[in-house]
Amino acid sequence: MGLHMHLLRAHFFLVILLIFATKSVSIQTNFPIAKPNCTDRCGDVSIPFPFGTREGCYLSKTFLVTCNHTHYDPPKPFLRHSNIEITNISLDGQLTVLQFIAKECYNRNGTEALSIDPYIRFKEFTVNNTANKFTVVGCDTYAFVSGSRNNKSDYETGCTSQCASKDDLEDGSCSGVGCCHSSIPKGVWKVKLTLKSYSNFTESYDNDTTTVWDVDNCSYAFLAEESAFTFSPNSLSILRNVEELPMVVDWAIDRGTCEESQKNTSSYACKSTNSSCKGTDNGYRCYCSEGYEGNPYLIDGCKGIKQAPTFPTARKWCHQTILLCQRSIAFGISLGITVFILVVCWLYSMLNRRKLNTMKQKFFLQNGGLLLQEKLTQRQQSPVMAKIFTSAELKKATDNFHDSRIVGQGGYGTVYKGLLTDNRLVAIKKSKEVDPHQVEQFINEVIVLSQINHRNVVKLLGCCLETQVPLLVYEYIENGTLFEHIHSKTKARSLSWDMRLRVAAEAAGVLAYLHSAASPPIIHRDIKSTNILLDISFTAKVSDFGASRLVPLDQTQLSTIVQGTLGYLDPEYIQTNQLTQKSDVYSFGVVLVELLTGKKALSYDRPVEERSLANYFLLALERSCLFQVLDDNIICGGNSDELTSVAMLAKICLHVKGEDRPSMKEVAKELEGLRLAGKHSWNQTEPNEAESESLLSGKMNAFAIANGDGSSSTAIGYDNSRDHIILPMGGGR
Repeated sequence: MGLHMHLLRAHFFLVILLIFATKSVSIQTNFPIAKPNCTDRCGDVSIPFPFGTREGCYLSKTFLVTCNHTHYDPPKPFLRHSNIEITNISLDGQLTVLQFIAKECYNRNGTEALSIDPYIRFKEFTVNNTANKFTVVGCDTYAFVSGSRNNKSDYETGCTSQCASKDDLEDGSCSGVGCCHSSIPKGVWKVKLTLKSYSNFTESYDNDTTTVWDVDNCSYAFLAEESAFTFSPNSLSILRNVEELPMVVDWAIDRGTCEESQKNTSSYACKSTNSSCKGTDNGYRCYCSEGYEGNPYLIDGCKGIKQAPTFPTARKWCHQTILLCQRSIAFGISLGITVFILVVCWLYSMLNRRKLNTMKQKFFLQNGGLLLQEKLTQRQQSPVMAKIFTSAELKKATDNFHDSRIVGQGGYGTVYKGLLTDNRLVAIKKSKEVDPHQVEQFINEVIVLSQINHRNVVKLLGCCLETQVPLLVYEYIENGTLFEHIHSKTKARSLSWDMRLRVAAEAAGVLAYLHSAASPPIIHRDIKSTNILLDISFTAKVSDFGASRLVPLDQTQLSTIVQGTLGYLDPEYIQTNQLTQKSDVYSFGVVLVELLTGKKALSYDRPVEERSLANYFLLALERSCLFQVLDDNIICGGNSDELTSVAMLAKICLHVKGEDRPSMKEVAKELEGLRLAGKHSWNQTEPNEAESESLLSGKMNAFAIANGDGSSSTAIGYDNSRDHIILPMGGGR
């Protein structure tokens, strides 16, 4: 407390001295922002050039602002002739607009009462991907934000939000319980919001599926400025009466670079003689040079600071003496101020250092540091140990977590590439949020994963607990994800069937190890092609255990909030909230289908009933069209018996009922046997004794539906009876 008071007094004294020392300096802060004879305001919003409200006042029609006096008092500005309302324009290259909220409400019987899926597009501007967040609010909800980017490619991302009662909701928490959020990529110029409900969407469900209606019967989704919304349990009712939220949009001049634009002096926008140009991904912007301020887009728009004239030279020796005394006094004051500032800075630095150390200690204890140290001490005899890194070590390794070091982003956090002082390349995962009630479980997970010595698991090297959210440090895998190699046309041609089969067998072996050999067993809970990495030799490395759960030895299932990735989620898990090892089996089945077909787990380019890859694949099997949906890159080079066998294995992994799916140990055995022997044991007419326990020998008959002519078909994945409830993957209306 005493140090704070001294600093405040010192700061006040310093301000008085600076005012006295600079009283002869006047700073010109008033400058024009619009062209002469052009209005510079619309209601409460400033309209700086290059924007303008009429012809001759704007740089081009891209920057036309319509000031609506007819329906609003005071008037409101809108972008060009659209209904996009502007609330702020910044000369730094940003403007704030109001974006509509997506809403969907249901009656108690499950019928739809309200549906709003807003859409917005810009011709020359882009949506800022750092200031805005895509947010979903609801207790039975999943939503997508999709559209186009500057490079003409489409994008799509989203998240899911669920809760069973209002007691589940927490202030400021947006991690999937009542609220979730996601980032968007750079260069987005077209935005479409699609909002859906899991249970209330279909009227044919029984009354048990609409219990969430008692919490709130509406869901919401919006792409808005992150600082404009903070989640609270009251958000579900507050958003009912909110129509729009602010969204930050980036603007720039033309589409060319500074160098290209400067060649055409007539169209070059940086008109002020004291301005400079800076390129962006979407054109260029103008800025006043250092020491100047104003509007760089106007001629002589950048104004400098006017200094008071220097003291005149004295003509007599007495005047010279007085001037010398004045300079001595000024020098003494300047020296005193300099020393004073240095002392204040030193005190401030000490205070900050003490505060930083206190915060580090707080986070260390909050994140279970003492518990981890205790468990590590108990395991000193283990050759494989998790290291506790300091925050300084990891900041140095990642250039203070610079954006250029980002190698991946997902629903659970951001992954950075780092270089430790011993020249080891590492991947550092920075989680978004950690439940304080799960600290002990998190620590146990670190201990268990640090001792997994499996060649096909990305090795956990240690963690850092001195930050607000723990940082996990893994070995760095250089060859990217399986997703990239499947869905990139160039890379997919190099991913032969033998390589795909080997990757599948290795990934299955990891899951079998986690389920059967690890103690306690581990359910991964987010198996997908983006979480299977490939090293230089195309060896599979399973990663991202951020959603994983440790299973007590006396239990076979866990009751949890549904988490995972749409397209890979086990439909039985979604309906019951009961997580089992068979949930990983279903997700792995989707990965097998990706390897076979080269298609994404979720695609809105296919018809509604085929948007889920699992449903699309099973429907193809029912229609006997397997080889029509296989990836062209493997049909010629792959063995048809092997392809058929893996397809049948994927089919039983995707069974709606978990009890009818095989275990991962059985799946791994089948894939390894196929990879080594060249065909599955279930295709042999006379299996030997060692192969008599083949996975499919007993299960395929259970899944077949006799057609009367000796053939069989299957309805797995899209049976409409209540015993086969399917994840509703339908798109937006």
